[in-house]
Amino acid sequence: LLRTSVVALAMVSACPGLTMMISPWEAVQAVMAPGALDPLVKELLYVAVSATNGCEYCTYSHTAAARRKGMTDAMLMEVMAVVGLANETNRLANGLRVPVDPQFR
Repeated sequence: LLRTSVVALAMVSACPGLTMMISPWEAVQAVMAPGALDPLVKELLYVAVSATNGCEYCTYSHTAAARRKGMTDAMLMEVMAVVGLANETNRLANGLRVPVDPQFR
């Protein structure tokens, strides 16, 4: 419940015009609506995060939505390659406690 509330609050602050707490479904509709990011990019991001979090339902549903918006098999494979690499290098950097370079701060 707390996580849902935090997400809903983030959605309210990120989406002008939303002035009250919203349900998770309403948050999905608001965030996935046309905005600064291309709709396909939003779906690809959703697929990436869903795969990383192990959410089978969201992975399937947003993969289907991305396909309807023009995602190709090659695009899906590239997204999954980036996700896999990012997960691996994130774990290594955290495990090895690699300091952040000053130019990235």
